[in-house]
Amino acid sequence: MLFDIDDTLFDSGSEADSLLAYLRMRGLLDRFGGGAAAVRLWREVRERHYGRFLSGEISFASQQRERARDFLVRLGASAGAGLSDRECSAWFAGYQAHRHTTRTPFPDAESALKKLAPDFRLGVVSNSSVDHQRRKLDAIGLRSYFGDRLICSDQHGAAKPEASIFLAGCASLGLRPHETAYVGDDYETDAVGARRAGLHGFWLDRVNDGVAAAVDADIRVIQSLNELQAALAALDSESQPER
Repeated sequence: MLFDIDDTLFDSGSEADSLLAYLRMRGLLDRFGGGAAAVRLWREVRERHYGRFLSGEISFASQQRERARDFLVRLGASAGAGLSDRECSAWFAGYQAHRHTTRTPFPDAESALKKLAPDFRLGVVSNSSVDHQRRKLDAIGLRSYFGDRLICSDQHGAAKPEASIFLAGCASLGLRPHETAYVGDDYETDAVGARRAGLHGFWLDRVNDGVAAAVDADIRVIQSLNELQAALAALDSESQPER
């Protein structure tokens, strides 16, 4: 069983509180009309530069620096445009320090992993850096369920939904694709990408937004990780030959 991390095991909703606390400490929050505007700009900048990292244009560390630089320039901070790479890295590290204190797993994450661990080999496939995700799993107390079975795009050289990264995840478990399930919160990147690579794709639709009605018949939909054990048992029974 392979897992995505962000918004699957790790609740990234705490990101907003971390950002606002950091901006308040740096005396920058009053430059916005409100906290929502600050969070909106931060997420816009993140999507732009994280996308550049996923495409291979820049490194993981570079996207962090560029997010800080772009954010400060867009914010209108006087020193933003002239910040050196070292200063941008330091600014982002300050944000990460606040982020670290608010990192939490979803309430269903550990209970689900604890149920699955005795019967399944567990691993991670993530569009990120191994070191970054290892620290995150340590911080939220879930690292022990995966050990070193972490496949991340920065080291692998390709990002989800490319088939190769899912196949590398299968190899880390010593399993073939048809023997492996993958669960993630992004329908196209996670569930469809895994299915196209030959795995069993599970879409974690926590918000239950009604999109499930349009989901491909080969994709299994769950609203909680606590549904995984039963869903996997049903999948196993479906694959058994009729007697």
